[in-house]
Amino acid sequence: MPHIVIISSSIRRGRVSHRTALYFRNFIEKNNSGSVEILDLSEYNFPLFEERLRFTENPTDKVLDFAAKVKAADGIIIVTPEYNGGYPASLKNVVDLLYDEWRRKPIAIASNSGGPFGAAQVLTSLQFSLWKIGAWTVPAIFQVAKVQDTFDENGEPSDKIGTDKRAAVFINELLWCIEAKKRMD
Repeated sequence: MPHIVIISSSIRRGRVSHRTALYFRNFIEKNNSGSVEILDLSEYNFPLFEERLRFTENPTDKVLDFAAKVKAADGIIIVTPEYNGGYPASLKNVVDLLYDEWRRKPIAIASNSGGPFGAAQVLTSLQFSLWKIGAWTVPAIFQVAKVQDTFDENGEPSDKIGTDKRAAVFINELLWCIEAKKRMD
């Protein structure tokens, strides 16, 4: 069974995009799609990016722990809000911090917004950053518009049937990419 890491990238007080991360953890566990772990960037309190991890002289234990979990994951789901058309600095910080850990890693993107467009603008910039470091971004995306109305605090969707149907397509695409990577290695 593949191991999937979900990166919850918002560190804001009162954030709602974390609900999407909770939803995916519940969905993956309920469907026995793999083992799953949430890496919540609000719990890491990373220092501002100065240098890639491999060139850092004394990285913290938390940084090393995060890097090891990303490296060990078979696939990753990044859950990101859209801030002014881009993704949060907390996510940019860890994307830039790591390099080898991202290389050829299947990564699926779930974008969130409080408005009606599901953070469509964030997708291009995040995909481009991930492509530049050699990550494998999964073609399927999962956009969440009005995230505050789509999921409750525990990640339960307001439209369970519709959300689960979209999630199944998204997760199956990630699982296909994970399997394809294993066959190529």
